[in-house]
Amino acid sequence: MAELQMLLEEEIPAGRGALLDSFTNLERVAEYCESNYVQSPDKYAALEETKNYTTQSLASVAYLINTLANNVLQMLDIQASQLRRMESSINHISQVT
Repeated sequence: MAELQMLLEEEIPAGRGALLDSFTNLERVAEYCESNYVQSPDKYAALEETKNYTTQSLASVAYLINTLANNVLQMLDIQASQLRRMESSINHISQVT
């Protein structure tokens, strides 16, 4: 039960918050890359820098999504287990009465 509560109150909201922060950061990176490309005399170097930022950013977002998805799956597994226990208890009560 404590694990479910931790997931619901801490882990999942923190993961969601990290994704929202990442969204904001990605907008800033995109603005920087666009500005850098327009202003740079060396377009190739600016493009390479943009590729590096893009790769890094996508890896970061993929990691955050994976972590959040794992936490949600873990929460669902715990809830499914709780439902199975409830179902078993209800079946037992119905057989006793």
